[in-house]
Amino acid sequence: MKYRTDLALESKQLYDEENKGKEADIPGVSSDINIYDEDIKVTTIEIVDERGAVALGKPPGKYITLEVEGLIDGKEGVKERASHALGRELTKLIPFKYDLKTLIVGIGNDKVTPDSLGPYTASKIKITRHLFLIYDADGDYDMSCVSGFIPGVMGSTGIETAEIIKKAIDISEPEVVVVIDSLAARDISRVNTTIQINDVGISPGRGMGNMRTELSKDTLGKRVIAIGVPTVIDASTLIADAMLEMGQKDDDVMKYVEDNQHDLVVTSTDIDLIIKDFSDIIANGINITLHPGIYK
Repeated sequence: MKYRTDLALESKQLYDEENKGKEADIPGVSSDINIYDEDIKVTTIEIVDERGAVALGKPPGKYITLEVEGLIDGKEGVKERASHALGRELTKLIPFKYDLKTLIVGIGNDKVTPDSLGPYTASKIKITRHLFLIYDADGDYDMSCVSGFIPGVMGSTGIETAEIIKKAIDISEPEVVVVIDSLAARDISRVNTTIQINDVGISPGRGMGNMRTELSKDTLGKRVIAIGVPTVIDASTLIADAMLEMGQKDDDVMKYVEDNQHDLVVTSTDIDLIIKDFSDIIANGINITLHPGIYK
């Protein structure tokens, strides 16, 4: 059975499961684990060549996954610690410098809660480009030149998201584009608990099963950093997992799922609160990275 997942961490685990359930030494893939504290675990997977890309089904690049425990339970201080952990990891991909210019893009539909992570996060980023224009400044030692916008979705604009972003790039001339979008997970335990960062890009709408033109250096002409949270899981995945848990044979499960395709995705009942919490974490992490003199 082919599982839907946007997480490189899960792609590697699926590869491991197919190799007798053990962690496999995958040619062209390296991984590292860092424990920030008792609540935050960071796994970095780097796909270094086409062998790794074929094995995991993802383009070569760096994929950083933050697993955050205690957020749903409202554990004290976990949001702040997650923001700083995200900021530290993001700084490795976007080192701050005097003349850094960045474009923030919130991908998704703010009228569909599981798909609203991008718009809500982008609205919380400190935008500064207008200040640089007013004072005719070519840089700053405390904050970077940040532009941002929410392009909407093709169903409401009639325009491909990538085309809108290209026009914004022409205007703001950023060095790097940061796109934020909702993702899909294969494991229910990672829905609403995980953040993925990559330096490859993203296909908008993929988490909701509606892929558009990818946003990457190839399509936009600028380096792209993608940040996402899995907010949905494929209904077929839940059904298959439940059948396996009840002792059904693998072949029977695969046949049932293939014969009864459920083109549905599932989210949690508290998704509105989850979107608020993760948009806070990601926005704070980005602000820490891009404006270190203001957010320490």
